[in-house]
Amino acid sequence: MELLHAGRDDHALRTAALLRRSHPADKELQLAGLLQDIGRMLRPGDGARHAVLAAEAVRPLLGERVARLVRLQAPAPADGGADRPGEDAEAEAVATLRQAREAAGASGPDAGVLEDWRPLLELVAAGSCRAGNAIGPLGSPRGPVTDVR
Repeated sequence: MELLHAGRDDHALRTAALLRRSHPADKELQLAGLLQDIGRMLRPGDGARHAVLAAEAVRPLLGERVARLVRLQAPAPADGGADRPGEDAEAEAVATLRQAREAAGASGPDAGVLEDWRPLLELVAAGSCRAGNAIGPLGSPRGPVTDVR
């Protein structure tokens, strides 16, 4: 949340709001729309890799699908995307994400406030943790701490 607050992006908020309206059951897709540009905040000026950086940043906390959608929403590389595994499985979701991103460029629906997204971020993060993400967002192992004596 701190990173999102620092980079306050109304375009990302509008994208996520459009996805919330059009695909209310797909929480991961909505978050991918919200998080689409955090790679630019993580390493400004590295435009060619911003989607990869964003995906790497969100994977430990929000899971593989959100990371994959964030990575794939960027324009395809010049080689036609041959190095983008999993794109076929998510082709419809990626197309929806890209369409929402384009539509959000025009003044669209009220995007709300960033804080409205905190419960959804927490929900998906908790589900990702239960699904077996073994590494926490800071690179530390997740799960119960066991006393080994």
